[in-house]
Amino acid sequence: MEKGIKARPMDRLKAIYYDSREFPILGRIYVAGSAKGLVRLSLPGHPVESFFESVLKTFQPAFFTEHSEPFTGLYRELEQYLAGQRAVFDLPLDPRGTPFQLRVWEALLGINYGETTSYGEIARALERPKASRAVGQANHINPLPILIPCHRVIGVKGDLVGYGGGISLKKQLLSLEKNFRCNFLSTPL
Repeated sequence: MEKGIKARPMDRLKAIYYDSREFPILGRIYVAGSAKGLVRLSLPGHPVESFFESVLKTFQPAFFTEHSEPFTGLYRELEQYLAGQRAVFDLPLDPRGTPFQLRVWEALLGINYGETTSYGEIARALERPKASRAVGQANHINPLPILIPCHRVIGVKGDLVGYGGGISLKKQLLSLEKNFRCNFLSTPL
């Protein structure tokens, strides 16, 4: 499994595994993964039916089965993150999207723990200064929230805008990172 986001064709995968688990702050999440990495993480704000429909439509797997073992690393790292003991996830990711969406999600991975940026700043960093709305749309359909930290993107005036898990969860995640950021200042994030 490779780390980071790589462009992959929308090919039919042999198997996709899924599982769910309850976490403090988050509630019950649903997660799906391929042999190459994590493909989808659904927060409690989304109906579970849409998680399954999205995975089946996007990946059209030959096999789609519940299996928790592929997600033990994710669960461990999420627990560490929520306890303020992890700033960076070290997991293979395999999201699917357009080339622009993949570039946006890669840019999101560059936002440091405890920091925020705006949609416009991301658009400018991608050399598409007029693409703030497209950046917002890519954030909106981010298949791996928290892992690809779209919660760190705020409005141009510093206001908390849009988050698939809800503004309340976005506020909690940003507060958690702000409170624990000092834990990581003496070591590389």
